[in-house]
Amino acid sequence: MEKPVRDSWPDFQIIKPMPEYRSPIDGRMITTKHERREDLKRNGCYEYEPTASPTGGKIKNKDFARRRGLQVSEEYR
Repeated sequence: MEKPVRDSWPDFQIIKPMPEYRSPIDGRMITTKHERREDLKRNGCYEYEPTASPTGGKIKNKDFARRRGLQVSEEYR
């Protein structure tokens, strides 16, 4: 059996380096993804994910929305 001939470059991804920033929690410089994970873990934090919210990141509470200048999500009006 012959190998199929590819007429294009192989598919691959280039991951850009993470920009450095100062941790808003304890002020340490974060320069790598590993340091970011460790910073979150050390300070009892986690990466934000809209799916972690019971409402999926949608605003349900009218008082909360009013105080912050936001609107209640369409499903909860």
